[in-house]
Amino acid sequence: MVSLSQNLLHAAFFLYLAATVLFAGAIKDKRAKSKEAGPNKWGKLAILITLIGFASQLGYFITRWIAGGHAPVSNMFEFTTFFGMSLVGAFIVIYFIYQTPFLGVFTMPVALLLIAFASMFPNDISPLIPALQSEWLYIHVTTAAIGQAVLAVSFAAGVLYLVKDIDQTKPSKRTFWLEAVMYGLVVTLGFIIISSVFSAMDYKAEFNWIDKGDQQVKVEYNMPALTGPHKGELLTEGKFDPLVEMPAIINAKKLNTVIWSFIVGSILYALIRLILRKRIGAAIQPLVKKISLDLVDEIGYRSVLIGFPIFTLGALIFAMIWAQIAWTRFWGWDPKEVWALITFLFYAAFLHLRLSKGWHGEKSAWLAVIGFAIIMFNLVAVNLILAGLHSYAG
Repeated sequence: MVSLSQNLLHAAFFLYLAATVLFAGAIKDKRAKSKEAGPNKWGKLAILITLIGFASQLGYFITRWIAGGHAPVSNMFEFTTFFGMSLVGAFIVIYFIYQTPFLGVFTMPVALLLIAFASMFPNDISPLIPALQSEWLYIHVTTAAIGQAVLAVSFAAGVLYLVKDIDQTKPSKRTFWLEAVMYGLVVTLGFIIISSVFSAMDYKAEFNWIDKGDQQVKVEYNMPALTGPHKGELLTEGKFDPLVEMPAIINAKKLNTVIWSFIVGSILYALIRLILRKRIGAAIQPLVKKISLDLVDEIGYRSVLIGFPIFTLGALIFAMIWAQIAWTRFWGWDPKEVWALITFLFYAAFLHLRLSKGWHGEKSAWLAVIGFAIIMFNLVAVNLILAGLHSYAG
């Protein structure tokens, strides 16, 4: 059953990849008659393959649930794959409402990166720790993930709007920040590449270190240690000595992974720029010349309008109920709780500025991009670097 589950996930990944190529073909089709034209045969084939891929990933989710005896959302691998599946599901719903193949070119790569990112974490099925043995695991985590996935569609729409709207022929603050978004996506790809390389090399380095409870424990690094654990002692001979020691509150191993990701991602970004001889945003811009900015703006706004209340229910209200049951308090200023609150406040401000101050178009698109950056910081940095009650998620 576990093997079947993994095969279904792999099949979904490659189907999503094929759908991305077909969506790109749909918007490049020169026979499209107008900006408002419905999907052509490329678009219809792309959404069909997307539906098959989504069914395959849903099969992965169900078979893994059966094999493990609990909803597969209890660790980074499971949560991130569910996040990616929810993003594809949200895109499918929006596609059939608006008939917009161009959105697939920007949404599907994000889903692909999420699944690839998840694959870098241990995928073994293990029993739930006591804190997670509750029906609130399904209610809280799945609802929060679905809310974030719908909000992520607004990010794809926002990037699409900015790529089309911003003048790429001359440098400016707007082109700089748009390119910074592209750089962030390449850094994520860098994480996938460097993790795969060291995994293939079977790199392992073991340390003794002192945790924040002043207890001596062991930790195993799977990449050369640029950042070492608190009062760490390298036990594996011939391995790289850390350049700097981190305090106990920082997860040095996972911070090390983030640093490696930025190093490799920066090198990869430089190579892409060298090949393209232009900004990534400028290279993509010809693909989106036929789209309607008003339609993209509406999609981004409606995604926030739907995703915000779902996220609020899952990440705040349901989370506080579960926290009261598990830890006898509604709120404890855990890093994960704090960033969930920051995310909530940001999107509340987004809707306020949109409805009361008239922040439409480019301003709204930038807010959608910033909001997704906050979501990804919560997913990556808070889970992987900061120690807290939610550290088991790493």
